[in-house]
Amino acid sequence: MKPAPYGPFPYSPIIRRPRLTWPDGAHVALWVIPNIEFFSLMEKVPAGSGGPGTPVPDIPSWSARDYGNRVGVFRLMQALDRHGIRATVALNSELCAYHPEIIEEGRKRGWEWMGHCESNTRRLNEAPPGEEKAIIARALATIAEATGARPVGWLGSGLQETWDTLDLLAAQGCEYVCDWTNDDQPYVMSLDGGGRLISVPYSHEINDKPVFERLHRTAEEFRDMICRQFDVLYREGAQSGRVMAIALHPYLTGVPHRIDAFDAALGYICAHARVWKATGAEIARHYRAQIAKR
Repeated sequence: MKPAPYGPFPYSPIIRRPRLTWPDGAHVALWVIPNIEFFSLMEKVPAGSGGPGTPVPDIPSWSARDYGNRVGVFRLMQALDRHGIRATVALNSELCAYHPEIIEEGRKRGWEWMGHCESNTRRLNEAPPGEEKAIIARALATIAEATGARPVGWLGSGLQETWDTLDLLAAQGCEYVCDWTNDDQPYVMSLDGGGRLISVPYSHEINDKPVFERLHRTAEEFRDMICRQFDVLYREGAQSGRVMAIALHPYLTGVPHRIDAFDAALGYICAHARVWKATGAEIARHYRAQIAKR
C-alpha cells in the first residue's frame, strides 16, 4: 500500500453496515490464536526481562519463553480439546525445525497455521532493505512443508508491517491478515495492484501478553475480561455478527497458576448456544462469500 494518513480501506462505522450473519445463526465467531514462537538464544529477546542493555544470552527471558514450548503449549492443547476448539496458530517458521513435535501435535488436532515471520526476535519493519519479500516467502514455504498446508493467514511478529507488507502477502497467496486490531468484524483491504485481503479481528485487549506483562492482571482478572468481552459481543451479535478473538502465548497462559482460569473462561463461552467455533480462514472465507452476494 502507498503511504497515506488512513489505511487501504474506507472508514466504515459499524452502525451503518449491512447485517453480518454467521453459520447456524451464531452471534459470535470465536477464534483462539496461540502465538507459538521461536526465540534464538543467540539473539536479543524483544521486551526481555533483562532490559535493553542485557547482553546475549538473556537466560531469564529466553527460558520463560522456552517453558511455553516445552510445557505450556501442551496444557493449552488440552484445554482447547476439552471445549472442542481448533486453534489458529500464529507460527514462527523456525519453530518447525527446532520443535517439530509441536507441529505434530497440532496437526493431530486439525489446527490452522498462520505465518508469523521466521523468528520472534526479528520484525518485518526492522528487516534490511529488500529482505521483507524473501522473509515472507521463506516463512510461508517452511510452514507449508512442515504442516502439509500452505498458510492463508498472517500475523506479523509484534503485529508489525511495512508499507509493502500487505501487497507482498497477497502476492504469496494469503487471504487474510490480523495485524490491524481496529474492528469487531472482518473487512476488505484493497491493495495497490488490485489484490484484496480480508482483515480478521485480532485483539490487543483479550491478549495475555499485554494483560500479564504490561497491565499485571491476575489469571482471574483475565478470565473475567474474556467473559465480559464475550457478553457484549454476544449481545451485539444478535443484530449483526461479531468476532471474538482470544490471543495467547503458551509461556504466559500455559503456566500452572493460570491455565484453569483460562479453561473456565472457555467453559463459560462454550455454554452459550450461538457460538461458532471457527478458524481464521473459516471466518475470512465466510465473510468473503457473504459480501460477494451483496
